Amino acid sequence: MRGRGALLAAARCVLALAPAAAAAQQAPDTLVALRARVVRDSAGGPPIVAAVVRSGRAGAATDAGGEVTLRLPPGAHTVVAARIGFRPDSLVVVLRAGADTAVTLALREQATELEAIVVGATRGERRVEDTPLRVEVVDEEEIGEKVAMTPGDVTMMLNETSGLRVQSSSPSLGGASVRVQGLRGRYTLLLVDGLPLYGGQSGGFGLLQIPPLDLGRVEVIKGTASALHGSAALGGVINLVSRRPGEERERTALVNQTSRGGTDGVFFGAGPLSEQVGYTVLAGLHRQRRNDLDGDGWTDMPGYRRAVLRPRLYFDRGDGRTAFVTVGATAEDREGGTLPGRVAPDGRPFVEALRTRRADAGGLARWVVPDSGGTIAGVVAPRGAILTLRGSAMEQRHGHRFGEAREDDRHRNWFAEGALALPRGRATTVLGAAIQQEGYRAADVTGFDYTYTVPSAFAQLDLDPTAWASLSASARLDAHSEYGAFVNPRLSLLVRLPARGALAAWTARLSGGTGAFAPTPLTDETEATGLTPLLPLRGLRAERARSASLDAGGPLELPFGRLEVNGTLFGSRIAHPLVVRDVPPAPGDAVSRLELGNAARPTVSWGTDAFVRLRVEDVLAGEFGLIATYVYLRSTEEDPDGGGGRREVPLTPRRSAGLDLIWEAEERGRVGLEFFFTGRQALDDDPYRAESRPYLLVGLLGEWRLDTPLGAARLFMNGENLTGVRQTRYDPLLRPTRGPGGRWTTDAWTELTGTVVNAGVRLGF
Repeated sequence: MRGRGALLAAARCVLALAPAAAAAQQAPDTLVALRARVVRDSAGGPPIVAAVVRSGRAGAATDAGGEVTLRLPPGAHTVVAARIGFRPDSLVVVLRAGADTAVTLALREQATELEAIVVGATRGERRVEDTPLRVEVVDEEEIGEKVAMTPGDVTMMLNETSGLRVQSSSPSLGGASVRVQGLRGRYTLLLVDGLPLYGGQSGGFGLLQIPPLDLGRVEVIKGTASALHGSAALGGVINLVSRRPGEERERTALVNQTSRGGTDGVFFGAGPLSEQVGYTVLAGLHRQRRNDLDGDGWTDMPGYRRAVLRPRLYFDRGDGRTAFVTVGATAEDREGGTLPGRVAPDGRPFVEALRTRRADAGGLARWVVPDSGGTIAGVVAPRGAILTLRGSAMEQRHGHRFGEAREDDRHRNWFAEGALALPRGRATTVLGAAIQQEGYRAADVTGFDYTYTVPSAFAQLDLDPTAWASLSASARLDAHSEYGAFVNPRLSLLVRLPARGALAAWTARLSGGTGAFAPTPLTDETEATGLTPLLPLRGLRAERARSASLDAGGPLELPFGRLEVNGTLFGSRIAHPLVVRDVPPAPGDAVSRLELGNAARPTVSWGTDAFVRLRVEDVLAGEFGLIATYVYLRSTEEDPDGGGGRREVPLTPRRSAGLDLIWEAEERGRVGLEFFFTGRQALDDDPYRAESRPYLLVGLLGEWRLDTPLGAARLFMNGENLTGVRQTRYDPLLRPTRGPGGRWTTDAWTELTGTVVNAGVRLGF
């Protein structure tokens, strides 16, 4: 499940190299010379300079003639050659004592392959296993499983990723944000193919409007990443990477129905238009019936109707020049609050509604200059250079209703960036500049409009000083139009540990950096109440953060299968964090007001994040997988109403754990069983309790593959929350009186939907 395919592929590679790494510790007089020559395209092609040739822990870069010599012990060795802008090549060589051996490895220039294997969230042109900054990848296989569970959005896929928590921010309308390692959701930057198509500070409803059917992988950076992506990435980055078209045409249609009145219809198509042009297109229609599960007249599950369309075009000239462009449109109407004919505790109806209309466009172009030299857009460029240009624009309009209050608004964002990567031997330097503008206009509430313009310059150095260590140093200067200039550095170190026994090529990573976040009136609290009860903003300061992490892990080869283990220690400190304070109502006002300000004391989060992944083949003619996760988290902040004292950050469980069990056979189907435990959470201004109850969720998935005259079909049935956990079984969601800012609901600390069963079919044709 979570990232199993990509990590297991890496595990196979390191397990194959482990015997050579261990044998390399033999005495020097037993070693023999392996002379490797790396060339372009074929055995007789021109040499490639600065290609890295590695076998186990032995490795070096090729010289001007494309040659390198490794000294290895006799026996079988897997030799890998790699160079930025080329498809890696590998071969198995058997060395004999006393006899030197010469081999040739041919690399083909292929930018599309580079794009597929390189992590896009870190800027450096490096594979995920070679990136000093830890990047967790949810691969296409894992995404395919979650498509059968929630085909309408990506929330479940993210919520079941260790260290991430999808937290409800607006129970009445179902809004949600992603908390990374305990930090509030406004600090998490959401990207699509490396572009901020949902804005630099994504709203809480964007996650609910992204069908996962067209995703190829998801990249997650936990911790401050402002050195890479600016102030919006203070807490972390989630990069949704789309699937690329192949050489054959592909069409997939999915229909899904839930027991709570939800319906999804999604189509994904991809294929070539010519030898150099390919396309993908995603289209979806989704609806959900309003549900009042406890019969109090208040909506527990909001209703919605949504349409999504996103086509993409991909260009590959075959000479190192590639590009893609995308446009997208989303239209959604949501309804919550009191049901027709029902009233709130004050005797009056209170309807909440949200109308969303969003359009966006973006693109990326890349030039790879061959080692023989070339030009970029007609300008002579350094040999081996890689130029990347990207840009996007988005406009989103909301029509929001909070009872009698109406709030219409408009969000606009545009972004442009250019980066030049210069690989030279063991070092790759990235230099670049960017500019981004974020604008907000409120039509019915005055005093909260803003336009932030942020030009930026950044630099990054990726260095491989030895075969067992890699270093990445990056820094970014952001000149914020409202809050001044910020310089944010980040330093990451990767150490490849020697193979010993069953421990095959483990790695350790140490990373730390700083970040900054520009405040806006748009928070989780104001998403639930609107801006009408918010007092005018005064004297706000930018939030500043520091974070660090240390992780170690790798594969173990066991007699019955392969095991992967990883553990992370992390910590962060946010100075001048924004807090929302409740202000008593003025004479004549019916509800209290809200005030946004900087806390005097920092928000501090620390903890550990661990997972274990087991894969066993040939189990009942299929493959068995197990994933176990555990997160311990302490997150404290200044109590906004406690005279400067500290409290635990509300809705942040100290302990959470998960266990996934799955059996699958490619030609038959899969069966999965999931358990997710969430511990106690502190609650804020809840009239029923100060601390939540712990709870356990259980899910069961079954999927069967059938061959039909139209194509291969997958029938699926999924049961979520089979334990029937529902907050309204313990306490009402509806408050007896209006709370801070006039809200009628408490925070959602657990599931509001109870048990949900969905079933459908996914047809490929």
